Amino acid sequence: MASVPSLASTVQQRLADALSAALPEAGSADPLLRRSDRADFQANGILALAKKLKGNPRELATKVVEALPADDVLKEVEVSGPGFLNITVSDRAIVDTLAARAADDRLGVPYAQEPGTTVVDYAQPNVAKEMHVGHLRSAVIGDAMVQILEFAGEKVVRRHHIGDWGTQFGMLIQYLIEHPHELDHKADTGDTQASGEEAMSNLNRLYKASRALFDSDEEFKARARDRVVLLQSGDPETIRLWQRFVDESKIYFYSVFDKLDMEVRDPDVVGESGYNDMLDETCRLLEESGVAVRSEGALCVFFDDVKGPDGKPVPLIVRKSNGGYGYAATDLSAIRDRVQKLGADTLLYVVDARQSLHFKMVFETARRAGWLGDGVKAVQLAFGTVLGKDGKPFKTREGETVRLVDLLDEAIERASAVVREKSEGLPEAERLTEEEIAERGTQVGIGAIKYADLSTSASRDYKFDLDQMVSLNGDTSVYLQYAYARIRSIVRKSGDAEPVAHPELELAPAERALGLHLDRFGETLAEVAASYEPHRLAAYLYQLASLYTTFYAECPVLKAPTPEQVENRLFLCDLTARTLRQGMALLGIRTPERL
Repeated sequence: MASVPSLASTVQQRLADALSAALPEAGSADPLLRRSDRADFQANGILALAKKLKGNPRELATKVVEALPADDVLKEVEVSGPGFLNITVSDRAIVDTLAARAADDRLGVPYAQEPGTTVVDYAQPNVAKEMHVGHLRSAVIGDAMVQILEFAGEKVVRRHHIGDWGTQFGMLIQYLIEHPHELDHKADTGDTQASGEEAMSNLNRLYKASRALFDSDEEFKARARDRVVLLQSGDPETIRLWQRFVDESKIYFYSVFDKLDMEVRDPDVVGESGYNDMLDETCRLLEESGVAVRSEGALCVFFDDVKGPDGKPVPLIVRKSNGGYGYAATDLSAIRDRVQKLGADTLLYVVDARQSLHFKMVFETARRAGWLGDGVKAVQLAFGTVLGKDGKPFKTREGETVRLVDLLDEAIERASAVVREKSEGLPEAERLTEEEIAERGTQVGIGAIKYADLSTSASRDYKFDLDQMVSLNGDTSVYLQYAYARIRSIVRKSGDAEPVAHPELELAPAERALGLHLDRFGETLAEVAASYEPHRLAAYLYQLASLYTTFYAECPVLKAPTPEQVENRLFLCDLTARTLRQGMALLGIRTPERL
């Protein structure tokens, strides 16, 4: 089905046509339409136009109003103040538009007019290391942006740039050679979570033991350093053992992502090592083009606006003086690969704000080298830090970084307690089973963590407060999930009554407010996809749930005065539920049918 024009775009077109008819000398002027609390919309464009035409803005505004056609869309257009237009649309126009949305699987949301290919770099854990709270935001924000961009029609290529290369692998591989059974699994339980925990337990134990030996035994340290050379030169046996660490880490990573209700596919995991064969050529191309120069034995790129505290330029080091490659060489090679081989016209990096200077220099270097041409943009979706309730970086009582798995488990436990308490307050026939409580508890707990992150502007730090996250009150995912479950409950109790749109009915104020907001879903998604700001979708959904709560309180659904009103209100309920469900799915959050 074709996309459904929003009421805003329909009104915009009506006004643009009236402007052209009433004031042909204005050309194709923009009415500057926006939402308003004085009416449904306000148009401010005539003020700027009056200056240009040297006319009286109120007189010009009156001419435009007179040129508007009489139809079913505009109920009232009033000239206000120095020449604003306050516009109220008809109830029929609201219901007709919503009915068209309801008839479409995509809720009338249009695809992007010029979709491209976006590579999203997100969820970047490190091999042989435990995932901690610092890995949460990249995964959650990145996954939401992937879903939103794909829904908009963009071709999205996922890339998980895991840390799978470096000198520490010499120590780990050498220890495994000397203790060959450290990565063996005791049993295959078939449980991804259990095998993931065992994989991480093995890796943790091996990492600590090899580090202790490396720090205390000079002979082992020498063997480990020799092993790094063998790794970097591609020695087959060393590479085979390195691959065991990568594979074991993936078992663990996938178990965590599975708990986060995120799909991470093997072909999308392309770590630092994936670009090793390109590093030498990247450096050669940069040096031959003059973008990079030798400085004290290292290959560097300098920038006029990047200086240290001493006022001296701080370069991007592409290759170190000892011949080793830095992160910059890998990141620049990844850009070449993503643009030239994957055909990307947008590169989106969901990376900690503390790496902003590094990526600013990498992007500028790639532009100078011609790898980021006019038709390609690179964007860092920079995110802030997860803080504890005290406003300081989130740590355990012992001062250690919080394990991500522990955080997720605690959220599920807290949410399960909330679900159980709500269930116990229901009539016995409607109570959830223990299995249902466990399933809902997981959906609510993981949803709570994701929503707390996504409802905050990514660039800001946010406080991790589980008590608030799983609350039924306030701006939480539980509030939205509960609104959805409440609607589904009403529909289940509706008997023979069906959701049917009735454009001929007059709408109550709460119905109008809900209807106008439902119509903004497509606009909101387009804005979010363009600005990479998922918190704007979260804000839209919270307002939708709030408007529904008001509607529910003020407009009886199943006990409405007439059968037509029952059907129309059921129609509004049904479309609200579908919009909530779709919007939450784009944020990676489940909406249980019953809570």
